[in-house]
Amino acid sequence: MKAYWWKILGAAIVAYTIVSGMLGKVPALPILHESIRVVYYHVPMWFAMLLMYLISVIYSIRYLSSSKPTDDFIAVESVNVGLVFCVFGLVSGMLWANITWGDPWPNDPKLNSSAIASLMYLAYVVLRNALDEEQKRAKISAIYNIFAFPIMIVLLFILPRMTDSLHPGNGGNPGFAGYDMDGTMQWVFRPAVLGWMLIGVWMMTLRYRVRKLEYRENESI
Repeated sequence: MKAYWWKILGAAIVAYTIVSGMLGKVPALPILHESIRVVYYHVPMWFAMLLMYLISVIYSIRYLSSSKPTDDFIAVESVNVGLVFCVFGLVSGMLWANITWGDPWPNDPKLNSSAIASLMYLAYVVLRNALDEEQKRAKISAIYNIFAFPIMIVLLFILPRMTDSLHPGNGGNPGFAGYDMDGTMQWVFRPAVLGWMLIGVWMMTLRYRVRKLEYRENESI
């Protein structure tokens, strides 16, 4: 039971934030209105994605120094789970943008940078599938991953701040925490970030175990 406490915690937090996010009170704001509830689901997706990519790059560095297949397995499965959160983050963002801006994908630096970063990590998956030899695949993809992570940070957090942007927190616009999210919303938003991060790690560990079992089976043949 001790080994599973964080999984139970993550599931409980996510359940709480989903229910509270739908039924709890939100501030009456122009344009946003009830759509501000999307922040409970949209933003935590990106936090969970970033955590997965961070874990991935850490284990890519570890693989280059250790050459252990298990380090490579964690790296690739972290990216796979991160891409799942990326898709949910993009879809929820498009729905929100369509409500508040009247367009699911306006020509905005933040959105375009997010698309480029997403394609960059999809290219990581394509690169792995294009290489047959295990050690070569693991080494090349690890090197790619190490360069991809800082580029992703620049695309998501630096470039959008250097120009005008519709997105909160970029291009001179204040972030939601600064003027829209009251104390009541913070009691849902912050747990949501933690909960989805825990769920992301849980998903990654499950996929890692499956990949390790497949590797052992192939080694025994």
